[in-house]
Amino acid sequence: MASPLLRSRSALRTVLGPQTCQRSLCANRPSTRTLFNLFRRSAKPAQEEPVPLLTEDNLFHSFSKSPFPAVRARGEAIQSLATCPVCASGHSNGLAHTKSQPLAVKFECPDCGFPTHCSQEHWMADEEHKKYCSRLREVNEDEHDLRSGRRLREFQLPGPQAYEEAISFANWDVFWYTRGFPSMDMESSRRHASKLLTYPLTIGSILHQNSGLTLSNQRVTPEGSRSLAALRTMLHVPPGAPDTEEAGAAKPQMRIFILGSRAESSLPPHVWEQLCMLFPSCHFHIFFIGPQVSLPRPANSPPPKPPNESVTKEDTITNESAAENVSTTHMSADTVEQREEDIPVYVPNVYEPPTPAPIARLKRTRSSVELYGIPSYTVPYTPQLTITGLQANYAEVHAQFQDTFDPYTDAFFLFSPGFGFPSPNSVSELDGKPYLQIASPTEWGPVIPALLATRCAIFVTGFSPADVERDIRSIETAPDVAGEFEWVITPGENAFGSEKWEVADFDPRVMVKTNWGVWGIRGKGREVRERSSFSLF
Repeated sequence: MASPLLRSRSALRTVLGPQTCQRSLCANRPSTRTLFNLFRRSAKPAQEEPVPLLTEDNLFHSFSKSPFPAVRARGEAIQSLATCPVCASGHSNGLAHTKSQPLAVKFECPDCGFPTHCSQEHWMADEEHKKYCSRLREVNEDEHDLRSGRRLREFQLPGPQAYEEAISFANWDVFWYTRGFPSMDMESSRRHASKLLTYPLTIGSILHQNSGLTLSNQRVTPEGSRSLAALRTMLHVPPGAPDTEEAGAAKPQMRIFILGSRAESSLPPHVWEQLCMLFPSCHFHIFFIGPQVSLPRPANSPPPKPPNESVTKEDTITNESAAENVSTTHMSADTVEQREEDIPVYVPNVYEPPTPAPIARLKRTRSSVELYGIPSYTVPYTPQLTITGLQANYAEVHAQFQDTFDPYTDAFFLFSPGFGFPSPNSVSELDGKPYLQIASPTEWGPVIPALLATRCAIFVTGFSPADVERDIRSIETAPDVAGEFEWVITPGENAFGSEKWEVADFDPRVMVKTNWGVWGIRGKGREVRERSSFSLF
């Protein structure tokens, strides 16, 4: 007669099957450690997803009730700078104050969360607010999304591109797909990624041989096609050859001069490395030149404090909050720590973008003060990318470069230079009015003629159609510039401009997009020998 133990085992095997029963019995055995797994490393636990502070359906908050101090500080800055549009227009509808006494915005719109009017009565009377309220709400949700604590997959940048895989520059969507970016599942992810990559991609989309700017769509002129062909000769390999890093061993270095740099100088080098991924056989040297260029932290400064809930990943990447400039030499750690404590939570953007905060000092960062004679640094980030920052007006360093320019290897980029805006520093002696910045001796006045003399291509962006038109009108009347240039790229929209709206703190009705439009010029060519119509030869 079978024992009860055997009967129970046979019944279990009948119900669960032989394989399931064997696994269940093995699981009850005590764990043993054999000689072969004695020195085996234990498996690392899988990294858990961070728990977001705000969920996707809870991103909208009015500025005064935001859970993040930086957003609340921005709301307070808007309230101190902006004035009520209804008061300013004079349509007070019989209320106590008049046009001569516009009040500050204190009432927050319940639909967008921005401080927009002085009172609820003026908010209800303003019919124009409905036209841009949805944009303000979009900006509000983007600010909270960046600080929500979710994993920002849109900032995970891909590595090198296989040489047999072509990249399309038709638009953001096609580029992200052909370049192998993570899927952009939300519209906010598109806006965040486009703002981060607009600077390197604007450069790459213009210089690449697959650029969407061509003669057929009339964005490139015949003179411009010759300038771009010269640059692309050095940027790409001959047809049929593999476009790899080894193919560029004998190539000269490509120099990209970014003049008037501000936010672009504070981008981490790995973002600029995406430019090298578009041209695998090319070696780039990027120069950031301008009085607002970000410099690295001093070598003896303490590491930055860990971010709190008021700091977002994009704040770390773009360094939008302003801080006082820190020199790379002769500064003690105590001074740096004191300055870090004095940095406010949010600095308003009033007419002129603030100087970005000092950037992180990398392992190979070295000072270049001895070479250029001004506050500067150089980072040989990779064998394909070197970055140099010079904190000075370009006119101060032009003499060090003027004999080395080559239209085949050099190009200038000016991101939203503000040619057509009045100068805050220079005033005409004739009528007492401020110069335009394109003619100001302290801004772009001596710079643009010097750039035209190099015959290298000059590419300029603008943050809106009005900004592009204002800059073009200014160069057509500026002394030593008007009549001295040829068009390379005709003015038009930039396919790789930022898709995120930027709202002015002094007036929430003013909204722009970084690098919305782009155009390009170069110095006019001159005939070496004038031809006479009466000559026999």
